[in-house]
Amino acid sequence: MALLKKYDNYKINVYPTHRTAALPKAITDKVKEQATKVELQGFGLANVGGTTTPFPIPKSGIEAIWNHNVRYLGGGFERQFANFPVRANGETFLIKATENRIFSQNMDTPEDNRLLYFRSNLLAPASLVGSMTLVHEPLDQVKEARSAWVYNAGQRRVRRAPDLAYDSITDGTEGMRYTDQYDGYNGAPDRFDFKLVGKKEIYVPYNAYKLASKGVEYKDIIQPGSVNSDLVRYELHRVWVVDGTLKAGQKHAFGRRTFYIDEDSWSIVWEDAYDTRGNLWRVGMHPIMQFYDAGVTWYAANIWHDLSNGGYFASSLMNQEPAWKFGQKGQLKDFQPDALRRFAGGK
Repeated sequence: MALLKKYDNYKINVYPTHRTAALPKAITDKVKEQATKVELQGFGLANVGGTTTPFPIPKSGIEAIWNHNVRYLGGGFERQFANFPVRANGETFLIKATENRIFSQNMDTPEDNRLLYFRSNLLAPASLVGSMTLVHEPLDQVKEARSAWVYNAGQRRVRRAPDLAYDSITDGTEGMRYTDQYDGYNGAPDRFDFKLVGKKEIYVPYNAYKLASKGVEYKDIIQPGSVNSDLVRYELHRVWVVDGTLKAGQKHAFGRRTFYIDEDSWSIVWEDAYDTRGNLWRVGMHPIMQFYDAGVTWYAANIWHDLSNGGYFASSLMNQEPAWKFGQKGQLKDFQPDALRRFAGGK
């Protein structure tokens, strides 16, 4: 409602509901097998054998958040995508990046207590080419904190990035997306009290094949105020609602955030984020689609609106990029700090 009121070119095109989200049978069988074995230990997980849905019938907000964080995304993938920070006056620029995300079960020599390995490389603009990020994401985040490194191409230097979490700002986003908003939500859920509100039906961006079409160019998507609403399909779907309130004594730019999680894929499809005074500030919309060749339900784009300044950040656009590759496997040696120089600039 806030977006409809603020932007003249924002509208919601509603279509019939199609529950297209589907996982391979081997994964749904594993969900059933693990349902009574997975344990929540503080803010981490134990006894998770690969990426599935650890809590198919969640009893708490943090369980629902973990279902999103460890949902099945093909075991590993490689993708190239485009981002656009868009100011209120329509000014924008292209940021292009690659991402390799390999979950522990798809690594040649997986380490103990690892959920995934993440490596990203910026390909544009020229000022950021070769800048890289490396993350080792733990499964039990009580036992071990996230390890992260960044590589600066200009300095040819790798350094630790202990602050790459929570509300730290990512290069190229112009401050309109925080680190823990990447992929809808990621990281340790310890700074918020997450309450499971329950299920409800709402209109969410779904089956976004038109938005992701190879026949649509970025200039047809990016507009002042909002992406081209004619390209976004909304459907009525059931979602789990999780309300997160910042804990006393904890620090974050958001005082409260509400997540709406698709019941079929466990992907966050919408986020309402409030400032510390209780005002609605940022809105995250995450149109999803089914990648039929991979048995994966994932995002066609990620879009965050800043209601205070009228800008937005559109991320993960694939229209003019090579096809994304799922089911990828990785070698541990390629996800080490000393390997970043080798991969800088896409090499």
